[in-house]
Amino acid sequence: MTESIERPAKDPLLQPAGLRGVAADLSSDQRAFKNVSWGKAMMWIFLLSDTFIFGCFLLAYMSARMSTTVPWPNPSEVFALTIRGTEVPLILIAIMTFVLISSSGTMAMAVNFGYRRDRRKTAALMWATAALGATFVGMQAFEWTKLITEGVRPWGNPWGAAQFGSSFFMITGFHGTHVSIGVIFLLVIARKVWRGDFDQGRRGFFTSRKGNYEIVEIMGLYWHFVDLVWVFIFAFFYLW
Repeated sequence: MTESIERPAKDPLLQPAGLRGVAADLSSDQRAFKNVSWGKAMMWIFLLSDTFIFGCFLLAYMSARMSTTVPWPNPSEVFALTIRGTEVPLILIAIMTFVLISSSGTMAMAVNFGYRRDRRKTAALMWATAALGATFVGMQAFEWTKLITEGVRPWGNPWGAAQFGSSFFMITGFHGTHVSIGVIFLLVIARKVWRGDFDQGRRGFFTSRKGNYEIVEIMGLYWHFVDLVWVFIFAFFYLW
């Protein structure tokens, strides 16, 4: 005849100490991640990974600039535009920055009206954001064309250190690609908002749940991230 052995119940108040305690606390919390949608969580993970990539690019740029023995080109001279016979330093970059920062404002308003289920204003503001983003990309293409015409290449330039060209084209090109992709997605989502796909629950890309405008907020997260990255590029590349 076997005897049953009663094991003492674990005290729920007793938690492991140190990092194990932090992990146990987070894993036992039923509210920390329950209300976060899959799409929003994936966008945050993507933005986190993209932060590391841009961070590595900027660190590589700073390392190349501080380690080179050849004088680094003066941004005020390289990025100057001649207007009526006078060279105006960084005027194009200032306009590009103003345009992109303004697009963050229109995107924030689009998210606000999306929460209110005002599809017409939401779509109009997303179109305005896409127009500002396309304007930024167009001015960046003009900037690239100007520098290439003046002799800037990834392997050299007429103003000084050869690393300038490769750093410039790599960092601004990678950021411009992000802006271009964002413009395309803004146009796609804005068209769906305008047609009322979210209100009708019409089956399709990001529109399978009726009345859900969350994709507008997710698009806003991406767009604000792109604008924030440009602030760092502007500070490190054009002002330093």
